[in-house]
Amino acid sequence: MTERGHAHPPTPDCATPDYYTYPWAALASASLAASGAAVLEWPDGTTLECHPMWLRENAPGAGGIDPVTRECELDPAHIDAHLSLGRIELDGGALEVTFEPEHRDAKFHPGWLRHVADQMHRPFAVIPAPVAWTAAEHSEPVTHDGPALLDDDSALAAALCDLARYGLIRLADSGNGPDTVAQIAGLIGAMRDSNFGLTWHVDVDITPTSLANTGQRLAPHTDLPTREVPPGLQLLHCVENSVEGGWSTMADGLAIAEHLRVAESDAFEALTMLEWVFFNRSPDHDHRWQGPVIDTGDGRIPYTYRAFHPVRAFPAMPAAEVNRAYAAMRLLSETAVSDRFQMRYPFRPGDIVVFDNRRVLHGRDAFEPRPGTRRRLIGTYMDTDEFYSRLRVLLRRSAHQEDPADA
Repeated sequence: MTERGHAHPPTPDCATPDYYTYPWAALASASLAASGAAVLEWPDGTTLECHPMWLRENAPGAGGIDPVTRECELDPAHIDAHLSLGRIELDGGALEVTFEPEHRDAKFHPGWLRHVADQMHRPFAVIPAPVAWTAAEHSEPVTHDGPALLDDDSALAAALCDLARYGLIRLADSGNGPDTVAQIAGLIGAMRDSNFGLTWHVDVDITPTSLANTGQRLAPHTDLPTREVPPGLQLLHCVENSVEGGWSTMADGLAIAEHLRVAESDAFEALTMLEWVFFNRSPDHDHRWQGPVIDTGDGRIPYTYRAFHPVRAFPAMPAAEVNRAYAAMRLLSETAVSDRFQMRYPFRPGDIVVFDNRRVLHGRDAFEPRPGTRRRLIGTYMDTDEFYSRLRVLLRRSAHQEDPADA
């Protein structure tokens, strides 16, 4: 390994394979390991081992990372099985290598390499961590000014950070326009269509196809557990509400699950292991999926609740386990409506609630439709991917504005 030059800011030929701006975190040393990997070290002792094939895939320029799309052009079938690093050295703190037998030179931005060493490339690295809450911490949703989000990215980023933390926010004073919920959703990303439409109304119907379109109480639940991947976000806009009763309810499934895991371990095990078939009963649709009421997944997303009794149709478990499964669900429902975990609040015209449909159990009190009164909501769904992507971009732009010297 040799060193040329000094740790100056990046030169134009030291591109990065993405759209982020990185500080010039100059490397202290680079050496070749016996395995053939490049071993990098920074002045503070942080190290990173880079496989030569991974470096080759991320080499800037034609045949590597396309400078326009920032995507890799290299077909894995075309990576030489005997690829190796024939030269490894530093130039002003950047990594320079030569790939053999191609005789291809490449330079890598040390700030980009450092963000990999610091694990900041992981999906949830910049997303605020979830914070479990009970009704004692939050008797009403964390509230932001709805109109402020329309032309202020910093206000939008603050609201979405709270959404990531608590799984629930309220956007107040958003008006009563019929397209408002779609406008707010558009600030985040693409809406998700369903058998209810891209947007849908929650109102009292003469011949309802959903309990939501009645005045009946709705127990704490999550929507569309009949889907392989239930919607990640739900947006509900209160356009009009003059009925008595019908208060909204929310409970944090993350806090409930942790309580059950510690205090009711048998019930938690039943809820996370015993499966049901969820069945969409509709004249025109037949969606079905099988899974537990609380799906722990692979641990990267904190639980997916499939908690909607109107569509939980068939036990998919040994007969001897059915009693235990019902007992566990009874306990879950009792816990979700308890004063400890459930918030209750009036849904005021102009309010929009945005919540994590896989985490937060939502519902409402019963109300009696009377002549001259109306409760009308407009809602839509979104995939969580849209939310995470938008938040990452907002935080990236904010960091760039706050530290232009890193550009």
